[in-house]
Amino acid sequence: MHNYQNVVWHQATVSKERRHIMNGHGSVNLWFTGLSGSGKSTLAHAVEERLHRMGCRTFVFDGDNVRHGLCADLGFSPEERTENIRRIGEMVKLFLEGGVIALTAFISPLRSDRQRVRELIGPESFLEIYCRCPLSVCEERDVKGLYRRARAGKITNYTGISAPYEEPEYPDLQLDSSAESLEECVCQVILLLEKRGVIQK
Repeated sequence: MHNYQNVVWHQATVSKERRHIMNGHGSVNLWFTGLSGSGKSTLAHAVEERLHRMGCRTFVFDGDNVRHGLCADLGFSPEERTENIRRIGEMVKLFLEGGVIALTAFISPLRSDRQRVRELIGPESFLEIYCRCPLSVCEERDVKGLYRRARAGKITNYTGISAPYEEPEYPDLQLDSSAESLEECVCQVILLLEKRGVIQK
């Protein structure tokens, strides 16, 4: 247990609310979850592109990119996956305070880990978007060749093959990324942001 008795949180004079006013939009976390190959990263970047063109301040946190830096010291055991998501949650919390729309594309297979992030940043700031895609379709795509290696036993603890994926029970938005076009999915995410008052129509 860390001792934080000599560490005091400094309250900035420039608040999140003031940043929202300056930006002309709110800050929220769009948490894209789903199996590898379900289209999370592709969708997150497409939504960011749309928002950027609308003049919004955004940033995409991609699972692979984060593991090259902030979480480069972590493997893929259940405990390390949980720590990976915890770090992401803390980072997202700071970006939301900065007035940014944070888009996160992580498999995040466990409901408990996703719930922890929801509690950390506040349920009103956490929009869970489930990219639902059959495992068979994800394996057909297999852009990185990881499913083939997992099936061959060359990768252990691989979600969907040798490790579980717990589907969201009550996602804020569920997309059928195997049947709906990328453009259709982007439009649904933008509509969700409008309904929640994060951006204006």
